[in-house]
Amino acid sequence: MALRTGEVARQAGVNVETLRFYERRGILPEPPRGTSGYRQYPPETVDVVRFVKRAQQLGFSLRQARELLDLRQVSRQASRQVRTMVQKKLSEIEHKIRDLQAMRQALSELLCACEKSGSAAACPIIESLNGCPVRQADEQRQENNLANQKPRISEMPGF
Repeated sequence: MALRTGEVARQAGVNVETLRFYERRGILPEPPRGTSGYRQYPPETVDVVRFVKRAQQLGFSLRQARELLDLRQVSRQASRQVRTMVQKKLSEIEHKIRDLQAMRQALSELLCACEKSGSAAACPIIESLNGCPVRQADEQRQENNLANQKPRISEMPGF
């Protein structure tokens, strides 16, 4: 039994624009139209859309999801290609995780330096974004603080 656009979208958990987008991208073939002019999708379209959405949730691009979909059609012959694609995607994800962890560490250090400074005059975050390393910004801030301090009475001549 053929399904209309809205029914496919509802069952697949997407909106109707997603189906039309997939048609334009060649993920879904343009379905025939019934006598009323409505698109008439075969029931397996729901599975195809779900497959593509799951692939995207795992980080695959739409192009890669299309490749996986094509490989699904040839089943066992494609197993090696699918494993290679997944290994590559896993490697990309691990690289992103390392990058994100490094960013997290740098931001934590900047935040800590900012909290220690107590002064908005020489914000270590701004200094770092200007290209000044955090340690150098700390030293610069300390020098500025010393220069701006009033001498203690005991340090004044004659006391």
